[in-house]
Amino acid sequence: MTSTATVIDSPWIRRFHPAPDRPVRMVCLPHAGGSASYYFPLSQALSAHADVLTVQYPGRQDRRTEPFIDSIPETADRIFEVLRPLTDRPLVLFGHSMGASVGFEVALRLEADTEAVDPAMLFASGRRAPGRDRQETVHLRDDAGIIEELRSLSGTEQSLLDDEETLRLILPALRNDYRAAETYRPVPGRRLRCPVTALVGDNDPKATVDEAAAWAEHTAGAFRLRVFPGDHFYLGDRMAEVARETASHLTHLS
Repeated sequence: MTSTATVIDSPWIRRFHPAPDRPVRMVCLPHAGGSASYYFPLSQALSAHADVLTVQYPGRQDRRTEPFIDSIPETADRIFEVLRPLTDRPLVLFGHSMGASVGFEVALRLEADTEAVDPAMLFASGRRAPGRDRQETVHLRDDAGIIEELRSLSGTEQSLLDDEETLRLILPALRNDYRAAETYRPVPGRRLRCPVTALVGDNDPKATVDEAAAWAEHTAGAFRLRVFPGDHFYLGDRMAEVARETASHLTHLS
């Protein structure tokens, strides 16, 4: 397939393993405090199946001088505008943790746009369903409290948590993203048309298996729940299994 969008000039998008001729396009959305590079291994594993794009939120890495966005809906608005011209083929969204909420909102916007192609699927990883609210206030803690949260989730290398210079760089993005994730309240009753696959670790303190299963209430399409051994960042240890699970869907779509 030849695409008019093989060249993507946007600060929001990273393309680690360009595959513009693949029949499916997949967009990966990072977790709170995360960056596009988190998905490099998944992009590499899936490059034979899809043209994998990863989103880079403002305020981190090469976009560190840009202002943060502390709202899930506003972030989704901006990403939707970037992705809208890229719906020339089936578009799959993969979001982990906060990224799953962003993916849900982006998918709703794509489905509401009569000129865009509906997303082919949403993979919602490590995130409770939109209707399962928790009262969380990590973003209101001091720096030590946020670092304590990171240690409890085991998603950040100990050497980074012990490096004051690194912490100074990542804490503003973390606080911003936690604010966005913890204050996000979706409009009640909204459902997707596209299928949803929920992925979750069986020992995730941020999303129980039941909370992940509730994603079924937010789609009129097919729903699948896949539970992996692990905690909130089960992806790190189960990347090969997640890639196989995702690839099976991508192959079907193509």
